[in-house]
Amino acid sequence: MVQRPALTCLSLTVAFILSEPAHADSVAPAKPDLLTTIKTGEGVRMEYQIKASAWLLFLPITGKANFSVDLRPDTYRIRSTVKTTGLADILVNYDMALAATGYVRTHGLDTYAYGSRNSDGKKNRQVDLKYNAESFEMIATPAFGDLGDPPASTEQVLDAQDPITALISLALEPRAPDQDPCGGPMKIFDGRQLTYLHLDNHGLKPVSSNVWSGDAYECHVRMERVAGYDADEINRSTLTAIDGPLRMWLAPLDNGATVPVRIEANSKDIGTVTLQASQLKFTPLSQVVD
Repeated sequence: MVQRPALTCLSLTVAFILSEPAHADSVAPAKPDLLTTIKTGEGVRMEYQIKASAWLLFLPITGKANFSVDLRPDTYRIRSTVKTTGLADILVNYDMALAATGYVRTHGLDTYAYGSRNSDGKKNRQVDLKYNAESFEMIATPAFGDLGDPPASTEQVLDAQDPITALISLALEPRAPDQDPCGGPMKIFDGRQLTYLHLDNHGLKPVSSNVWSGDAYECHVRMERVAGYDADEINRSTLTAIDGPLRMWLAPLDNGATVPVRIEANSKDIGTVTLQASQLKFTPLSQVVD
């Protein structure tokens, strides 16, 4: 595989497994560097699941995204499935299988190849994306009607990550004490659309989900549509049908990761949409049985 320059943007002593909610009365000032530990030791599998819920009249609107992430000292592999019903642009009626491979860097993850297959009964599109040293290759079947106005440039694409790598990298990238704990910006390219997500820090707030209870960083997400969109979409700064900021809470885990455990957005059509982490587990690859 051809490596491209790193983006700007474990051996685990004990398996860090959250089979029950974690509790944090305070946030420790210093955290281990998860990616550095992986690069100098044993690989790890991260299993992560997000569930979404909302209501339209008396009908539940739901979604679920599963991620299985194998992290080795030099490379990673992500496998993901997303199935939803009617959740605006957050997770829109998707029945998707996604995969990504790439390189583990000390600052985050670096995409090499990405593939997505949507089987929602409409477009049923397969997108395959590959990053080279100074170029990228993208094949969509069926082909996109166009690549947006303006389309993403090669330079912009090489400075971005695929959608699932961007999410997992946000959770794993180290935060220095003087850095914004919300991290970002997330630069995401899905084969056509290039989007930057800017995360504004609103401080530590108590939050709970199935896998976390304690203080987490509240980050408000602003969307910047950079390229690959239709001309009438490019200037909108929120997701379709979403009113106000998308709010994301990042839990600072004891192993150095900073994982989204809760996401909320408001919609005039369906009220508050809530996404919660329902599974979060880290296991040394030597203990994984597939």
